[in-house]
Amino acid sequence: MNFARLTALARPVVAAAQLRLPPAVRAAAAGVPVCYEPRPNAAILAEGWEPDILGLFVGHEHLGELTDHDPLPPQILLFLENLWDYAEGDAETFRDEVRLTYLHELGHYLGWDEDEVARRGLE
Repeated sequence: MNFARLTALARPVVAAAQLRLPPAVRAAAAGVPVCYEPRPNAAILAEGWEPDILGLFVGHEHLGELTDHDPLPPQILLFLENLWDYAEGDAETFRDEVRLTYLHELGHYLGWDEDEVARRGLE
C-alpha cells in the first residue's frame, strides 16, 4: 500500500487515541507532534536503531529542557511502511499497531521508561 494511503489510515487512529486519553495526559500529548514517515531515515539507522522499528520518540521529554544531548524538539515518529509490514497487510491489525505504537512513544515523551510503558500495557 502506498504511503499516502497508510497516512490516511493512521491519522484518524492517532486522533481517536488522543481523544481517549485522560485530560491531563491529553493536554501533554498536544505538546508533541506526530510525524508520519515511511521508514527510518539513514540518520536514525546510523544511531543503531533497527530498520524495522515501528516508532520512535525523539527530543526532550515532557517538561524537559533542550540540551546539547537532545537538541531536537520532541516528536513522535511513526514508520508506517514498517507498521504495515508488521501487520502483514491487514488494515485492522495496522490500525491496532498504529494506536499501540503511538501510545508507547507517547509514554516515552511523558518520561516513562520501558518498564513503566510495559506496566501500563503499552508495549
